[in-house]
Amino acid sequence: MGFIKAFSGALGGTFADQWKDFYVPRAGVSGTAAVFQAVPQSQNNDRGENYKGNENIISNGSKIVVPEGTALITLQDGQITGFIAEPGGFEFRSDDPNSQSMFAGDGIFGQTIKSTWEKVKFGGQPGSQQLAFYINLKEIPNNKFGTQSEIYWDDAFFGTQVGAVTRGTYTLKIVDPLLFVKNFVPAKYLQPNAPIFDFADMDNDAGSQLFNEVVGSLSAAFSNYTNDPSKGNRMSKIQGDQIGFAQSLSQAVEEGYQWKSDRGLEIVKTAILAIEYDEDTKELMKDVKKADALSGARGNSFMQQATARGMQAAGENGGGAGMAFMGMGVNAAGGMMGTMQQPNNGSTYQPAFGGQQVAQPQAGTNAQPTEDPTEKLLNAKKLLDVGAISQEDYDKIKAQILGL
Repeated sequence: MGFIKAFSGALGGTFADQWKDFYVPRAGVSGTAAVFQAVPQSQNNDRGENYKGNENIISNGSKIVVPEGTALITLQDGQITGFIAEPGGFEFRSDDPNSQSMFAGDGIFGQTIKSTWEKVKFGGQPGSQQLAFYINLKEIPNNKFGTQSEIYWDDAFFGTQVGAVTRGTYTLKIVDPLLFVKNFVPAKYLQPNAPIFDFADMDNDAGSQLFNEVVGSLSAAFSNYTNDPSKGNRMSKIQGDQIGFAQSLSQAVEEGYQWKSDRGLEIVKTAILAIEYDEDTKELMKDVKKADALSGARGNSFMQQATARGMQAAGENGGGAGMAFMGMGVNAAGGMMGTMQQPNNGSTYQPAFGGQQVAQPQAGTNAQPTEDPTEKLLNAKKLLDVGAISQEDYDKIKAQILGL
């Protein structure tokens, strides 16, 4: 028993238009639906073999259309008797030796479906009734996830545990319809006049179970992503990398719940709508951003700008501290900044501010005495007091002057 292929592709053409009575997917099915029953397109008014037009009977001569993006599965007493993953028109025949029970095609399913078929097919005698259901092979979007409290994971970049509250959506794909129907879809969705198995249905307990399993896998997914060297070990990339994080999440749910190997399901995309890190993690991220900003030439430029702003503020505000700072002069401030940035050659030196070059002593000539380390340290303290440099910058200068 099985099917005979009548035509390929969409329903059209002279031959296909001759079909007066055939089964198609029910109308009004949402994009988040996974399993829905085949229904008769029209009555054939007592013509042909399928004269009863009963929506719960797939009898000899029944014609079935399989649209693009769907598979069709037939059941008898809860057992899988036939499977079609090729788009086109088919005729059901239980007594034709040329009929086939499975049409998997050479596309994305191929050998995977053929292997699964050998494990789940029903080898009983043909029955008088066959139920037919369509399986959605397209991406099934808008499956939500979210955490009510922080989840924690070990982050390779920070070298410690971090935490966050997050929410978003993921896109599912049924990659093995036979496993999906056999091992995951509840029996109530595979009965005559069954409701649609829709992942977005709040009353769908199976869909709710997937939600809980995804939430339970988020910590492992974040760890998979941030500890993968190919991702740069930076969790700041997660929100913009829907494919990469989807792979990490899919790996986590497979390891924890065997979605693909047992249920024929896979997560193919994610969209993280929000991540709210805990306070400790926020402080870590601030430190990293500051370290990035002060690294290399960018750090030197930042120091120059900060010192110049400090001098300007001190001059505008006046007062003892401001006048003391201004009294240091460009040479004194330049000498202090020289501890942070050495000149490129032995002839001239561009100070951190002021725009004037200060002549440097040539080798073998009479040079002015080097500024006293104590004076340098006092000058640095004055810069700190007026806000021209930070405490961290002052500590670095102090360590250099004292040789720590």
